[in-house]
Formats: sequence, structure tokens, C-alpha cells
Amino acid sequence: MPRRSAQGRTASAAARTGTGSTELCAWRGEVPAGTTGPAHTISREEVFLVLYGTPRLTLDGEAYDLSPGDVATAPAGSSLALGNPGREPAAVWVTTGVGLEAVLAGGSRFSPPWAR
Repeated sequence: MPRRSAQGRTASAAARTGTGSTELCAWRGEVPAGTTGPAHTISREEVFLVLYGTPRLTLDGEAYDLSPGDVATAPAGSSLALGNPGREPAAVWVTTGVGLEAVLAGGSRFSPPWAR
């Protein structure tokens, strides 16, 4: 799986247009211990499956502490942030539609290469 790093996090793309998928993208995201993620608004629904650790998903201002095996869905148009207040790293499996864009606070847009 191709790996990309940004903001201290690593994403390992598993399914995307470059691997033959036409509708869905999926990747493994690693979230270091003691980190907070930037809030951003998403253009497509995202589904998170916690592989290990105890990440915190903040969705439209409400925080959810997750555990291995938990699944959380962020609807398109929602604001989310994924962090990890724990002492151990966490990993999530994320699935979304091809073409996901995120709009950060301040209006800058980000189109993750693993979601193209």
C-alpha cells in the first residue's frame, strides 16, 4: 500500500482509482498518541473502523471516544476532527467515495491523493 504522511499522521492507500476502484477509496490511517486533528468539513460520507487504540472523533462539535471494533459514520457536509488523546497510537480504516475533498477552517481545500 502506498504510504503518505501529513501532520504527523500516515495514510496507507488500499483502494483508489489508481488501483482499479471506480467508486470507493479506502485507507488505513495511523494517529499518533496525544494528538488532535484539524477540524474540516467533508464533501463525501466517511466511515471509520477502529483497528486499535482509542481515537476520538469529533463530529459537528460532539466528541466520541472510540475503541477497537467501533464503527462511526460522518455524513457528507459534516465537520469532523480525528485525534488521539490516549497514550498509545491508534489506527482506523477509512472508506469514502472517490473525489473526497476537505475544507479546513479558513477555507483552504484539501483533496487527499489517497481519495482520488
